[in-house]
Amino acid sequence: MEDIQMAQLRVFWLSAVLILAVTPLAQTAAANSPPEQLSRVPPPARVVDLKASDGTILRASYFAAAKPGPGVLLLHQGNRTRQSWDDLAGQLASAGINTLTLDMRGFGESGGKHQNWPREDKPVKKIWADDIDAAWKYLTSQPRVNADVIGLGGAGLLGVDNAVLAASRHSSEVKSLALLSGETFLRGQQFLRQASQLPGLFVVADEDEDPPTEEVMEWLYGVSSCPGKRFVHYVGAKAPWKGFEDTEVPAVGTHGTDLFKTHPELPGIITDWFVTTLIKTPSHAPAEPLASASILNQIELHGGVAQVTEQLADARRRDPKAQLFPEVVVTLMGYNHMAVGETKLGVEIMKLVVTAYPDSADAYDSLSDAYLANGEKDLARQTAEKALALLDSHAAPASSWSDTEERRKLIRDGAQDNLKQLGVPVDH
Repeated sequence: MEDIQMAQLRVFWLSAVLILAVTPLAQTAAANSPPEQLSRVPPPARVVDLKASDGTILRASYFAAAKPGPGVLLLHQGNRTRQSWDDLAGQLASAGINTLTLDMRGFGESGGKHQNWPREDKPVKKIWADDIDAAWKYLTSQPRVNADVIGLGGAGLLGVDNAVLAASRHSSEVKSLALLSGETFLRGQQFLRQASQLPGLFVVADEDEDPPTEEVMEWLYGVSSCPGKRFVHYVGAKAPWKGFEDTEVPAVGTHGTDLFKTHPELPGIITDWFVTTLIKTPSHAPAEPLASASILNQIELHGGVAQVTEQLADARRRDPKAQLFPEVVVTLMGYNHMAVGETKLGVEIMKLVVTAYPDSADAYDSLSDAYLANGEKDLARQTAEKALALLDSHAAPASSWSDTEERRKLIRDGAQDNLKQLGVPVDH
């Protein structure tokens, strides 16, 4: 019974982990803490003048990283200027990401006249597109910028819509989006539906002073077809509507980059997002439970494991690094079925996890548990030995979600316990 008891222990332990995995980021600030504070002082920004296609001078700030790397272009909301990004831009530069912030035409220190926002395509959108492309050209022409790996950030209606539309114009180079408290219209929504390989970070607060921004951001998150997307939702009381973003609505720290003051961990979250999607794994972010809900539900249906396995294979033909679901959630799903005696289904689910995460020692150890519970002793031995070999190689993290020494020890102990139950000598 030792193997069943171990499986039940892991179900309990993984359940605790899963609670953290699926809780909105805003409610679990400690569990989703920002990256370590960077010890190096952010480099000073270089103020630059850019000439728009009609000769208008636009003012921008360039935050250079210390070494070659990707770039990020940040676009402000309709009641702020480029300075609202300064803290984040400095953090990005310190993390190795060259960053450009732009005062849009008619804002801050840029020339030209402020334009009223059009919902549909009109000449003003063409003007803004040309202005942003001038900033794009400057950023991508810098000698230390990898012009093929660019991120875009936008705040509010002005920044979000223009960031999405700029991504649609430069779809092969843009690898990641960070969108705060804004909206994009039909053309931008159509692009997000088609951009299945463009990870996006969506940030909003319930108290947003420009309602119904919260509902709109949830909608955009749902529109985005990339499984590697993340939703940061600051929960609170709904704010009464008093006006639009570009009117004299009192700012209370709930809209766009104003969130940096009320939620000081947010710049770190965004920095970590861009480091992941531009440096560590360009154009990829881990799949999350909220984004993968339909896939997770499908796995539980009759024949669902086979269907999702085929969907994963199809996605991998288009993108070898594609992920449709988080490793830890589906692993827990497998243990849940094993705990009630559905060991055959447990094996099928754990095999799916290994297919999706073939470098994970944790996945092989869990599959070994499933084979052992199902009486498939030879396969249990092979997969336990594979888990130990992966741990010993240090070629990859112990799992996609954890590589601590404590986690590695738990995996090692589990694989060795399985081998002992099978009568296989274990070297300590």
